[in-house]
Amino acid sequence: MIALVDYGAGNIHSVSKALEQCGGSVKITDRAADIGKAEKILLPGVGAFGQAMDALENLKLVEPLRDAVRENKPFLGICVGLQLLFESSEESPGVGGLALLEGRVKRFPAGVKIPHLGWNEVRLEKKSPLWDGVPDQRFFYYANSYFTDPEDASVIVGTTDYNVRFTSSVQRDNLFGCQFHPEKSQKWGLRILENFVHMS
Repeated sequence: MIALVDYGAGNIHSVSKALEQCGGSVKITDRAADIGKAEKILLPGVGAFGQAMDALENLKLVEPLRDAVRENKPFLGICVGLQLLFESSEESPGVGGLALLEGRVKRFPAGVKIPHLGWNEVRLEKKSPLWDGVPDQRFFYYANSYFTDPEDASVIVGTTDYNVRFTSSVQRDNLFGCQFHPEKSQKWGLRILENFVHMS
């Protein structure tokens, strides 16, 4: 069972349908007990970093999510869900993230059209089971004004160029993240979700 975390923001139902299309058994939940029982966790997200962290804290989901990663359950963060894996964000000064990865979230520099909206390609920097069968330089759908800046370059799986080259996919052990929306990214996005569904 995949626990799809519902904290009041995000394309919950489109992600759920995409996972089910890929063969996944999905439970949309905001309960710590369901996260504890799940085999895999998916943390989606749209909206602001600070609001999302406030919602997770109010639902008492912060420690259960951290525990799931410590227990080596496959865990995927999408869009803001990826950003929440890091320590902090320029979007919400003073608000701590889940701190599962070292680094922070930065705003695109002045002069760049914000948000970064639409299709853009991912350049693969290393292999990852999440990307099994996905060729290099394929296009995915984005909607972001901020991007992650990992301190440890070894977690970077994919990068994308939007006047600046930014991290668009990460992995550390069982923890994965994508800045783009795989559920909106047609063939190759569904392949990524399929890889996650069938990950052991």
